[in-house]
Amino acid sequence: MIHHADNLFIVTGAPGAGKTTLLDAAAGDGFQVGKEAARAVIQSQAAIDGPAVQWRHPAMFAELMLDRDIQNWQSLRDHAGPVLCDRGIPDLVAFGRMLALPDTGHFSRAATLYRYNPTVFFAPPWRDIYTDDAERTEGWDHAQRIYGPMRDVYVELGYRVVELPRAPVAERLAFVKDAITHA
Repeated sequence: MIHHADNLFIVTGAPGAGKTTLLDAAAGDGFQVGKEAARAVIQSQAAIDGPAVQWRHPAMFAELMLDRDIQNWQSLRDHAGPVLCDRGIPDLVAFGRMLALPDTGHFSRAATLYRYNPTVFFAPPWRDIYTDDAERTEGWDHAQRIYGPMRDVYVELGYRVVELPRAPVAERLAFVKDAITHA
């Protein structure tokens, strides 16, 4: 049975494109915000020098992200108002394809089973604000490469991709709020 959570809006896109800054501003404005699975997995694995990070064991990393994303979806679906999710389960479909991971059919099944609002906000690569950090180590070229395949997966899964403007965070947040009002 397919489960819908129309109150869950995904914010995804290129790494280093201002998603976290936007989501922090949204939280400050009263939005409930779901945390990014990848960053959480990297932080917990780094704390224990664990193997489930993209550069050591990408398949294990993806499995832990999937589990966290499903838990996030389940814990946030009953929230009374709109929730902004830092990435979503469909990101893993793209991740699995880009890395040619074996046995990823369950990523697609999960993306089909756990549906978010049809409107998905995509942050395009934005060189002027891009920076690496402790969890984002892949570089600018990677950010550019993954944007198209990620968009393609969301379109393939029937989502309506809305590209975020390259604008100051207050303008981006106003854009998101307006789009949610009209979703």
